[in-house]
Amino acid sequence: MALWAAGLSACGLGIGPALAAPPLLQAPAEGQTQPAQPAATAQPAATGGGLDDYLDSLQKSAYLFGDMGGLRPFLSQYGISLSVLETSEVLGNVSGGTKQGFAYDGLTQAQVQVDTNRAFGWYGGTFDVSGLQIHGRNLSANNLSSLQTASGIEADDSTRLWELWYDQKFLEEDRLDIKVGQQSLDQEFMVSQNALLFVNTMFGWPMVPSADLPGGGPAYPLSALGVRVRVRPTDSLTFLAGVFNGSPVSDNSGDPQKVDHSGTDFPLNGGALMIAEVQYSYPAVGAMQYADQPPPLAGVYKLGFWYDTESFADLRYDNIGLSLANPNSTGVPQSHHGDYSIYAVADQMVWQDPDNAGRTMSLFGRAMGTPQTDRNLIDFSLNLGMTFHGIIPARGDDTFGLGMGYTKVSGSAAGLDSDTAFYTNSFNPARTSETFIEATYSYAVAPWMQLQPDLQYVFNPGGGVANPSDTGKIRNEAVVGLRTNIQF
Repeated sequence: MALWAAGLSACGLGIGPALAAPPLLQAPAEGQTQPAQPAATAQPAATGGGLDDYLDSLQKSAYLFGDMGGLRPFLSQYGISLSVLETSEVLGNVSGGTKQGFAYDGLTQAQVQVDTNRAFGWYGGTFDVSGLQIHGRNLSANNLSSLQTASGIEADDSTRLWELWYDQKFLEEDRLDIKVGQQSLDQEFMVSQNALLFVNTMFGWPMVPSADLPGGGPAYPLSALGVRVRVRPTDSLTFLAGVFNGSPVSDNSGDPQKVDHSGTDFPLNGGALMIAEVQYSYPAVGAMQYADQPPPLAGVYKLGFWYDTESFADLRYDNIGLSLANPNSTGVPQSHHGDYSIYAVADQMVWQDPDNAGRTMSLFGRAMGTPQTDRNLIDFSLNLGMTFHGIIPARGDDTFGLGMGYTKVSGSAAGLDSDTAFYTNSFNPARTSETFIEATYSYAVAPWMQLQPDLQYVFNPGGGVANPSDTGKIRNEAVVGLRTNIQF
């Protein structure tokens, strides 16, 4: 079995905990003073006056530190923008899991962007560099053993480079742009905008690539060198395509976050990960709206696929056709060339208050699957949910969300579970599927700060794995917690 595990790692199977996109961090564009989710009236806090002026401005400021004593407007003159976002949370399972308890984890994101037009008169260029400081404990790894991990910011403690790229716009109306450099795919591909409200990992980077791509794929907190092309042939239609290194790390035999602990390895020795996505949005960008008609309910629909050319280990059989659990097995799994998946994403507004356009209800869904069950731990995953912005009329910047995630363990992985139980005469249940539900509420304390209480419930954790601390399977888990986002 040790040989089998080593073979899986060598062939690039992602078997570690799933990771996902953290809360959205955007550098402010020219004239923009709001972070990702501020009040509509947000303005930079005045820091040049007295303390009373600064404290009075905090309820209107987009940033806790305002203009940073004049630093932000000074940098803006040269096309430079600076964003810092701290996400901190305490999550705990009050039932189920391998043990009960609470854990703190946190993430500091820092991003610098340079607009080349404002910097030195080169139109359409953007340079971006971002870094992560990850701290705290991993509840999912220590307490839950779930496939769909409880928090999208859980990762190994580290201070690391995240993205480093240059993007250049072309053609009239910027209908073509090309991005080159170190990129994290969860920032553009497979994204449901409404799903980003939630805390659970699976509402960011999905379960299929998290489990099946080498190193979990180039997604938070990892990234990969590559080229991404975006084309907008019509106002409603956008095409995204990219080619990246086949793995975010140079060596798939260990924890990818420890292999590249600083995010500065920039490997090019793997295969190639190719990804493409078509997006349809309604109404079209710049579509005319008539005063005597209600605004249309906006929607975005996406179809995509990815293909990785690296080698992947068979989950059940060795290189002579025996079960990897068979005592006579060589312990060297069969090797398969390439892996792929297809996916669909939908975001659709279904209601808008006729008297207050900011109060909206939206639905979202994302499905992803692969037929190549012999080399993939997960062959299907699904996310569904709804968000209600301004659910309390007097709280226009708050958002309530209710969502779920489902993931199915492949037949080959389940078959090896059964083989292991047979050959070892031990309790080793065949994994099936895992489902969770999540309810969350983002409370806007100020434009620069949100508090987010969260409740999750996980059914059949790990797909039905044995509890190492008990004689049966891991019992269903109730997870509660509180997240804070502070934009500095």
